[in-house]
Amino acid sequence: MTPPDLPIARRGLSRREFLRLAGRAAPGLALPGLLAACATDPVTGRSTMVGLTEQQEIEIDRRQAPQQISADYGPVQDGALNGYVGGVGGSLWTKSHRPQMPYSVRVVNANYVNAYTFPGGTMAITRGIMLQMASEDELAALLGHEIGHVNARHAAERAGRQQAAGVAVGIAQIGLAVIGLGDVAQVAGQIGQIGASALLASYSRDDEREADSLGFEYMTRAGYNADGMVALMDALRREERDQPSMIQTMFSTHPMSNERYATAVREAQGKYAASRAARIQRERYADHTARLRALRPAIEAQQRGEAALAKKDLPAASQHFEQALSLAPEDYTGLILMAKLQLAQKRFAEAEPFVDRAIAVYPQEPQGQLLGGFVKLVQKRPEIAYQRFDAYDKALPGNPNTLFFKGVAMEHMQNRNQAAQLYLQYLRVVRQGRQAQYAEQRLRQWGVIR
Repeated sequence: MTPPDLPIARRGLSRREFLRLAGRAAPGLALPGLLAACATDPVTGRSTMVGLTEQQEIEIDRRQAPQQISADYGPVQDGALNGYVGGVGGSLWTKSHRPQMPYSVRVVNANYVNAYTFPGGTMAITRGIMLQMASEDELAALLGHEIGHVNARHAAERAGRQQAAGVAVGIAQIGLAVIGLGDVAQVAGQIGQIGASALLASYSRDDEREADSLGFEYMTRAGYNADGMVALMDALRREERDQPSMIQTMFSTHPMSNERYATAVREAQGKYAASRAARIQRERYADHTARLRALRPAIEAQQRGEAALAKKDLPAASQHFEQALSLAPEDYTGLILMAKLQLAQKRFAEAEPFVDRAIAVYPQEPQGQLLGGFVKLVQKRPEIAYQRFDAYDKALPGNPNTLFFKGVAMEHMQNRNQAAQLYLQYLRVVRQGRQAQYAEQRLRQWGVIR
């Protein structure tokens, strides 16, 4: 029997009609229409081919940055630390070639070692890399480098050649495992990974060289010691050598080489030698990062757990996450990682207290709501599951995966009409993958499409 109040279900959609509907532009994660055009490079003054206007760069930040930041467990719950980092960033971007951009920066709860920026100036620094730095001058070097990517419009130059992938892939895979469509081993290997936005894909070595050069310029204009760039490069080289699994993401998005380190040494001792008279700000950095550094043992245990997950060694991962929670029982990232691990193993009752505690300690960060929806769905409480999925959707609109899981919840509530509408909305954005196959299969079974 077809749903009475879904007009298209009375006759079903033809394949041609369905493909036309699914191919429509949809809101959310989709990028604005791209058209390569010439623009003036704000750094060199030369004409260059770009795929985004400045307004499109800003719009991409608005749409995609919140998704990526949530995939990295949200900003740290230390307002003073984020205020401090923002102050350092502000001292640099006001002296950049594009001071009019709506810059922002925050420290995020992810443990991997990296920093990234979206094309409109939204930046994030992981707490993993914050623990690798020892001075404000290193922080200024890192931020200067990221601001350099914005000013040189590296993302805009690439945007004409690529589109953005979906984010929160690991979360979607967990959801598939929960409803019986996913592979547990595959899910386990994805937990804790960076979101999959192609906008954060690897820069070229030439892009990195230019961002390094601009980073030097901006940090020294702001009064920092150029040796901070040298120290940052050296710390990252050491970490890559000693613990490559902890830093591989950094170098997958920011190609590193001994050449870049040697160039930093040469520039600091040559072009920017006068800046070396400035005092290295170690004490100020230590003061402002004291609360974060107190979490170092727990963060390092989580890093070991995530490395074990990458190898699909679930028992070892569980031990490391348990150790992390014994050291920092209220740490949001630790709670979410343990909840994800339990969900990936279909241990739903064990996941529930970790999810509930994560929501309680960080109610503003929506990942807990999404995971909580999975838990309630498998416990055959689809009404609460839908409420959790809807709360996530309102906090982070635009993620098509949420439409799919809201549809699954509606289906479990025996509300085929609403489920069908949600599956159709999902298929307007996503055309491939197991979720899309499942949604299309249900629509065919219900006579909505034929």
